[in-house]
Amino acid sequence: MKILVCLKQVPEKDSRFQINPEGTWIKEQDLGYEINECDEYGLEEALRLREKHGGEVVLLSLGEESVEKSMRRGLALGADRGILILASRNDTTDPMSVARALKTQVEAEKPDLVLAGVRSDDHAFSQTGTIIAALMGWPHATIVMKIETEAEAKNVKIQRELEAGLLEEVLLPLPAVLTIQQGINQIRYASLKGIMAAKKKELKRVESSSLNLPKDRRILIEKIMVPQSEKKSEMLAGTPKEAAALLVEKMKREMRVL
Repeated sequence: MKILVCLKQVPEKDSRFQINPEGTWIKEQDLGYEINECDEYGLEEALRLREKHGGEVVLLSLGEESVEKSMRRGLALGADRGILILASRNDTTDPMSVARALKTQVEAEKPDLVLAGVRSDDHAFSQTGTIIAALMGWPHATIVMKIETEAEAKNVKIQRELEAGLLEEVLLPLPAVLTIQQGINQIRYASLKGIMAAKKKELKRVESSSLNLPKDRRILIEKIMVPQSEKKSEMLAGTPKEAAALLVEKMKREMRVL
């Protein structure tokens, strides 16, 4: 079984973020980077499927040369090889553009499964995996919490998370695209042996300019801002009965919670 894992590099969650002067993104100088959390759960699930059934786990990412750091970590965790599509940051913010680029390598690799995170920790569009499935014409499932399949099976049985803690069980024909929810498994640590081996594993680079991709970006970030919190207090006059009646009225008309 060949499994392609889409991996995105994002700023570390405990970084101190500041908005850039243009107001279009954060200042990236001196930031640390890591694998997007949901993508790392997807990688762990792929490694478990390979350990059970054999096959190959291939990482697939899009971004600048600096993304190699996160891809090497993925290789240290156990992935067999990686493919990095080199593109500028402007080409990595629109999920349609990203999916189109990744689709070229999905077509070339012909995997049985494509795993991606439900969402990214930076933009959180939650669309890339499903767009890849649509472009490929493959079945897909989102918010996946469990994967079951056999080595030579032509189907995959999954459980996906619904509202109110409910789970839905779905049987999909292969090849298919699944977007993985965090918490599906326990992520392993990279061993020293794995870290050393990752340095020698294949990391293929593909120039996005060679892929003849359309330039009609669907999403442009015009401005981002830090939410402003405002505190407002109001004293309710009158007797306790009058104040209670006034409070109920405000909850109905202003707060709209009753």
